[in-house]
Amino acid sequence: MIELPTDLPADLVPLAWLIGVWEGTGVIDYPVGENHLQGEFSHRVSFSHDGGPFLNYSGTATFLGTDGSDSMPLIAETGFWRIARQATDADAGPALLPPTAPAVARTVDDVEALRTENGGFPLEVSLAHADGALELYLGEIKGPRVDIASDAIVRSATSKAHTASARMYGLVDGHMLWAWDIAALGTPLRSHASARLAKV
Repeated sequence: MIELPTDLPADLVPLAWLIGVWEGTGVIDYPVGENHLQGEFSHRVSFSHDGGPFLNYSGTATFLGTDGSDSMPLIAETGFWRIARQATDADAGPALLPPTAPAVARTVDDVEALRTENGGFPLEVSLAHADGALELYLGEIKGPRVDIASDAIVRSATSKAHTASARMYGLVDGHMLWAWDIAALGTPLRSHASARLAKV
């Protein structure tokens, strides 16, 4: 059963099942040139909210190698998840600009109006990685499933080549199942990691 916090803004209700801290392990399997990188990793993600119409997100992963002796940090990422809707004069921004119209409390009906033809809600996810990459994902959340794909990836001149990503999250038997496809280092878009996480 999904429990909804009583202070949840209407825009976050479709995302409610994500809220919390999730931990688990997964596997990596990805070709890079002549090599095939494989191994296990531990993964921890956190979704929280502070009253705004978005979820705060952070994730870390540590490589466990093939026997646990090769442990090393792999990723640190942080960002925001939100139901996609057009900004209005009642919204703050850009930058530090305050709203130019009075705030209007959004309702369940307002959120329902955003529902897509196939029954989901449009989703925007922006992530910043510690290695100098920024990802903007677009996609959909439909009940306990999220499908997102990169709309843009911006990299610093010092980060490794990474041109596309797609992620899937699903709630199955109380666990978060997660998969990540990437196009990177000369390899076309394909699966590279998946994990099973439990809420802690």
